[in-house]
Amino acid sequence: MKQLIINPGSTSTKIAVFEDESLVFEKTLRHSNEELSPYHNVADQFEFRKQLILEALKENDIKVESLNAVVGRGGLLMPIEGGTYAVNDRLIEDLKTNVKGEHASNLGGLIARSIADEVNIPSFIVDPVVVDELDDVARISGHPLFERISIWHALNQKAVARRAAKEKFGKDYNEMNFVVVHLGGGISVGAHKKGRVIDVNNALNGEGPFSPERSGSLPADELVRLCFSGKYTEAEIKKMIVGKGGITAYLGTNNAKEVSERAQSGDEKAKLIYSAMAYQVAKAVGEYAVVLDGEVDAILITGGIAYDKNFVQMIENKVKFIADVIAYPGEDELLALAQGGLRVLNNTESAKEYK
Repeated sequence: MKQLIINPGSTSTKIAVFEDESLVFEKTLRHSNEELSPYHNVADQFEFRKQLILEALKENDIKVESLNAVVGRGGLLMPIEGGTYAVNDRLIEDLKTNVKGEHASNLGGLIARSIADEVNIPSFIVDPVVVDELDDVARISGHPLFERISIWHALNQKAVARRAAKEKFGKDYNEMNFVVVHLGGGISVGAHKKGRVIDVNNALNGEGPFSPERSGSLPADELVRLCFSGKYTEAEIKKMIVGKGGITAYLGTNNAKEVSERAQSGDEKAKLIYSAMAYQVAKAVGEYAVVLDGEVDAILITGGIAYDKNFVQMIENKVKFIADVIAYPGEDELLALAQGGLRVLNNTESAKEYK
């Protein structure tokens, strides 16, 4: 089965072609500020990015007619359960109208559908960041005006959990209980129970461990006082929470590798902050192990920071009493998207309907 995979980011579009799970072509199309400046919003970039993709395929002698499906990165949609979704008219409408917000990933489904329709093949999205499988009890925040929201690294977490279930245990993901940690610009920790993530922190805007760019959970009283101090605008405070929080706020950089090197070379502040981030991640692992009633088959650690063995070791030292820790450094989103489409094409799963 041959699939075109499309993963749009803010200043690039990653594309790949897979035959089953084998990569046969990959390219990152980079977009300069000058190229994107004529477009007032992300949706306006649709035709520009689509044509670049088609040109790249043509230059590499890949015919669209040879494809069996096109898979795009899922965008900010209404909350849905995990899985592979056929791109239908309702999904297209919600991506076009930014129903849950504007983001470059919204273009994934739009472009996938357009290219696929031209040659009459299916188009899919897989495990977008809005995957919501929370138990009802997990939604309760502590006040009825606030509800806990599920926004996390669903694509990579679920791909790693499926991989571990198969490779390490010889079982199906739906038979396993995992605590999965994604370590990137944001950090998410999820409780995977028999194929569903029944609790996870909102890794985007204000919950869980702090990360290279995000503040995570902050003391509520101090945050309220800051908001009404008159010293900062709403936009400035939001930037403190997402973008300029976490390691960036403490150390002036979002580069975890740089911070790790500084810590190892004797920078005591860098060592403290980096250790504190690992400490908070470990606390979250314990929290989500409790969600699984302590029945944890393994703790899986993934994402870019998982390449730092020292950081992983700091977490493992605190949580190894719960279960074995298995690291899967990096995130292979293109392969994860291809695997999602392949499960449908091979009839091991049915494509879900976005309603």
